[in-house]
Amino acid sequence: MTDQSPGDTIAINILTSLDQIAPEVWDACACPETADGGRPRDPFTTWRFLHALEESGSVGPGTGWEPRYLSAERHGEVIAVAPLYAKGHSQGEYIFDHSWAHAYERAGGDYYPKLQIAVPFTPATGRRFLTRPGHETTGLSALLQGAVQFAAENGVSSLHATFCTEDEAVAGEQIGLLRRTTQQFHWVNRGYADFDAFLATLSSRKRKNVRKERQRANAFGGEIRTLTGDEIEPEHWDAFWRFYQDTGARKWGSPYLTRQFFEIAHETLRDHIALVMCSRDGEEVAGALNFIGREALFGRYWGCVEDHPCLHFEACYYRAIDFAIAHGLDRVEAGAQGEHKLARGYMPAPTHSLHWMADKGFSDAVARYLQAEREAVDEEIEILTAYGPFRKEHREEQE
Repeated sequence: MTDQSPGDTIAINILTSLDQIAPEVWDACACPETADGGRPRDPFTTWRFLHALEESGSVGPGTGWEPRYLSAERHGEVIAVAPLYAKGHSQGEYIFDHSWAHAYERAGGDYYPKLQIAVPFTPATGRRFLTRPGHETTGLSALLQGAVQFAAENGVSSLHATFCTEDEAVAGEQIGLLRRTTQQFHWVNRGYADFDAFLATLSSRKRKNVRKERQRANAFGGEIRTLTGDEIEPEHWDAFWRFYQDTGARKWGSPYLTRQFFEIAHETLRDHIALVMCSRDGEEVAGALNFIGREALFGRYWGCVEDHPCLHFEACYYRAIDFAIAHGLDRVEAGAQGEHKLARGYMPAPTHSLHWMADKGFSDAVARYLQAEREAVDEEIEILTAYGPFRKEHREEQE
């Protein structure tokens, strides 16, 4: 364990591009576990994923996501980094603060710009304060304090760290930040030998429903394939871009990611991708994009150009479970929202974020709101868990 000695100075640097830091230096903090040759726990905080967002123009000028990455340096060594952005809106975050923005502006303030420590467009829990091994406590403290100081010095309304770990949320709360709890749905692998072993833990009615949905989906008149690595070809991205545009237009008004992001992902990220593609009569008609972590599969995007009964459930949820079981992954995180996931074995799980408000009165009001919200979320998780699809003898495993 490396401790900070009295008199040590840690410098906090602001980087406007990941080109200002070497990939191996960033990743020594973001994913040190890859030193053994394995996958990163969180593929989204790696240099190459965040750089793909930047290089493709998905973040940067005109997007409302302006990079202001943090770097903590001690004795000339980078000991911690964080993906920080100056935000001109609240889009692409999945921890919603639109009501806070409206209240702040009704009171005569300017809520934007704000600062956001996050992975853009990615509602997946992971470390947000990325520390080199041996510098966990010192690095986290330096980044937290440095981020708050940067926010205060630049006169922004607020600072937010979204989808951080619970440990980070507790550490932030201990130095005065506001802790928020929300929830999403995860599937947990209980060491299942195969999908049928998972089905055996469900109640009879839910088990029959899942089987019926899978049968209907696979009878859509085509083929469903899960592709990884070199199995993914450039033409698959041509098709997926059409799917993604359709979903983006319906959900967000316009897609968050640019077409170039998928081109870069093909070159630099496809070893960390599981792409479910559904084809009929020689044409790709639907698809689901997943990212593979060391312990989890992260479902990210779904889209289609044809509607077929239950195909969404099959491509997004059931094929993800198949993949996780086959590859020994602990869980599937299926993204934001969606109580319909509950009936398919995805159980509620808490997610965490941290918030700092420049205005004391506004901060106090938000703190009261968050306390009530936490109590409501805890109650909702308890109720949803009780209504889960599992047989009585397996319910305790899911709690």
